[in-house]
Amino acid sequence: MKIVQEVKKVKIANKFEIGGDNRFTLIAGPCVIESEELVMEVAEKVKDICDRLGINYVFKASFDKANRSSIHSYRGPGIEKGLEILKKVKERFNIPVVTDVHEAWQCKEVAKVVDIIQIPAFLCRQTDLLIAAAETGLPVNIKKGQFLAPWDMKNVVVKMEEMNNPNIMLCERGSTFGYNNMVVDMRGFGEMRKFGYPVVFDVTHAVQKPGGLGTATSGDREFVFPLMRAGLAIGIDAIFAEVHPDPTNAKSDGPNMLFLSDLEEILKVAVKIDDLVKGR
Repeated sequence: MKIVQEVKKVKIANKFEIGGDNRFTLIAGPCVIESEELVMEVAEKVKDICDRLGINYVFKASFDKANRSSIHSYRGPGIEKGLEILKKVKERFNIPVVTDVHEAWQCKEVAKVVDIIQIPAFLCRQTDLLIAAAETGLPVNIKKGQFLAPWDMKNVVVKMEEMNNPNIMLCERGSTFGYNNMVVDMRGFGEMRKFGYPVVFDVTHAVQKPGGLGTATSGDREFVFPLMRAGLAIGIDAIFAEVHPDPTNAKSDGPNMLFLSDLEEILKVAVKIDDLVKGR
């Protein structure tokens, strides 16, 4: 019996593939673009770590956080300035980049710069948004809604397939479990892999406590590493993790982001588990 189910491979920016028996890809960066300086610092340091460990890397940051708990929370620099910064990251470090979209019209603009489009969990059933993302032809990382069972993602997959875009990745980020709490059902990875597409594990949003601070989200950073190890042991294709030099003072999602200084040691363990599970 194969420990890891076979899935299609999704090519990223003609650089590497996610899926199959390839080593996991790391999708990582700060939650939101706080400044060009921060983005460049994170991208450079994470790329250096991944190069040393033999991990394919995709830089992630949001130009707009449209679903913040409070109307007064920092949302980002906006699409124009955000894409300008992401383009600089892509060109300076020669790495693929990904960002999320919230409205259908954004997809064409974002596709001019990024290599992967990401659909937020709350919007994974928005047909017009999925269609617009699919029409770009780019790989699309679709986060499973906190309100959906893993097998319910089949309808999301079909929407993408109907638009003739097979470059699909499905992302687990936990399920709502009562008030202000998230849990990860490890069976979900196997269920979503049955659709034949790579599965991504968003290990930092999986420990969120939405609205747990009243006007902001809290989280349990201490459980990120254990959940990551569990997901790798099951067999996942990519790890999504938000990292920051100083999460305590981050402008978004600080309580569940990883310290940049901890990342290398975490990834060393991740590589060992992934190699063991995939028989490398």
